[in-house]
Amino acid sequence: MNKKFEFRTIKLEEISQAVVIEQICFPPNEACSEKSMNERMKVAADFCLVAVDTKTGKIAGFLNGLATDEEVFRDEFFTDASLHNPNGANVMLLGLDVLPEYRHQGLAHEIVSQYKNVEARRGRKSLILTCLEDKVKFYEGMEFLDLGISNSTWGGEQWHDMSYKL
Repeated sequence: MNKKFEFRTIKLEEISQAVVIEQICFPPNEACSEKSMNERMKVAADFCLVAVDTKTGKIAGFLNGLATDEEVFRDEFFTDASLHNPNGANVMLLGLDVLPEYRHQGLAHEIVSQYKNVEARRGRKSLILTCLEDKVKFYEGMEFLDLGISNSTWGGEQWHDMSYKL
C-alpha cells in the first residue's frame, strides 16, 4: 500500500482540500467547520497525517487530532484549537476521513497504523477518540478499547469513548 500512497503531515495549502473531504465523509451535524479546521491546522498541522495518492497528488484520506494531558474526550476539542498542548501525553483524535473511492482497501487501517507509530515515537501515552456504535467493531479491529458510552453529545449523537495505549 505504501507505494500507492505517501503518508506525511498535511501542508497548509492542503487545508481547503481537507475541509472538502471532511464535508464528504461526515454529515453536516458532525463535520468539522471550515473555521475550526483552519484554526486547528494553524496550531496542530503536525498532528494531521495525510495519505496522498501518488498518482493524482491528492489527499485520499487523513487523521487529525490535538495533543493534551487530558484523559477524557470532551466536545470542546472539536471546536477549540487552543486546547492543543504539543507536549501533551495523549492525542484526542478528531476525525478519520477516507474518500469513498478509497474505502474498503485498508487505507483507514494504514493511516491509523502510521499515526500510532508517529505518536509512539513522540512518546505519547494514548490515542483517544469517540465513535458511533456502528464503528466500535471497526476501531476494535485496530486494537482500540471500547470504554463505553461517552459524555460527548457532538452532533446530537450518542458516542462511544475508545482508547489505544501506545
